[in-house]
Amino acid sequence: MRLTLLVALLFSSLFSIAQDYYLFVGTYTARNSGSKGIYVYRFHAATGEMDLVSTAAAEDPSYLTLAPGGRYLYSVNETHEGNSGGVSAFSFNKGTGQLKFINKQKSGGADPCYITVDAHRKWAFVANYSGGSLAALPIKADGSLGAITQFIQHTGTGPNAQRQDKPHVHSTILSPDERFLVVADLGLDQLSVYHFNTEAPTLPLSASPDSIVTITPGSGPRHTSFSPRRPYVYLLNEMSGTVDAFHYSEGKLLPLQHISSHPEGYTGSIGSADIHVGPGEKYLYASNRGDANSIATYAIDPANGKLSIKGFQSTLGKTPRNFIVDPSGRWLLVANQGSNNIVIFSIDPNTGLPKPTGKQVQVPAPVCLKLLPAK
Repeated sequence: MRLTLLVALLFSSLFSIAQDYYLFVGTYTARNSGSKGIYVYRFHAATGEMDLVSTAAAEDPSYLTLAPGGRYLYSVNETHEGNSGGVSAFSFNKGTGQLKFINKQKSGGADPCYITVDAHRKWAFVANYSGGSLAALPIKADGSLGAITQFIQHTGTGPNAQRQDKPHVHSTILSPDERFLVVADLGLDQLSVYHFNTEAPTLPLSASPDSIVTITPGSGPRHTSFSPRRPYVYLLNEMSGTVDAFHYSEGKLLPLQHISSHPEGYTGSIGSADIHVGPGEKYLYASNRGDANSIATYAIDPANGKLSIKGFQSTLGKTPRNFIVDPSGRWLLVANQGSNNIVIFSIDPNTGLPKPTGKQVQVPAPVCLKLLPAK
């Protein structure tokens, strides 16, 4: 009996340890936020609690990405003037939870807002929002970034004179097989699909046939999310507060559905931000800023990829930007930039809906969240 109890306790302890993650938080620093840069927390998925581990100085690290293996983290530096935007590389020590600055390179344009690293840790792709461009930077063996070897400038305008007077590249997201890079341009109402060759020495991206997908004028495409094992991809439109569903195959996107990310009859201001397919691919989540300050939850029909709305949950804060669902699908964490807090929700396994836990932490101007298993 004692042996059985001991074994049970041992497995319970190991399970708890396995459920710990490092949570990396990107912030704004140059807008009187009081932020120190990048914050590293220990997130205990057994309880939903968070403990601050360390911070790393960085200028406006508004979007982060982790290289496979978790030894390196890359951040944009979302500065505005001219071509002053930057990209920074850090090494990460899992034992101590400390980030160490390696180097910094220019992003090629103003206000870089998104960065992606490929699975082989050879290339970083950055989106320059105000610059209306994207750039490819090689990653060296020591994790450091090389200077830009490929730069792609978008041109044109959209129908909204205030928001779409020029291109605004908002995300650079690799397909699950990493053969293609999908680029959302808010200013042009377009998705551009580029073929990606990880072995290319200097020019890893090339245009694919029929590579430009036109979105409803005035929508403002922002982020996409692939279904990892099914042939579907979902686009969140910032300006219209809508989601477009596509069938995806070999770099081709075929429209399936156009659906709102707000309740029927909503009349407040709109500013949708982030979108993610949840673990298990049963649910899709989208964050809304503006007056909504909500997370929209959709059920995904596995037969055709189409969405049906399940409900809306207040983010219990203002201006939700990036959010993240943990790999178990048990927790959803939201970064509320305007109210300086990260709020932890539990997810109902039967409905997929996030529910308040009463847990939150105060962080100055949080805008990006990334998780890494601690063990």
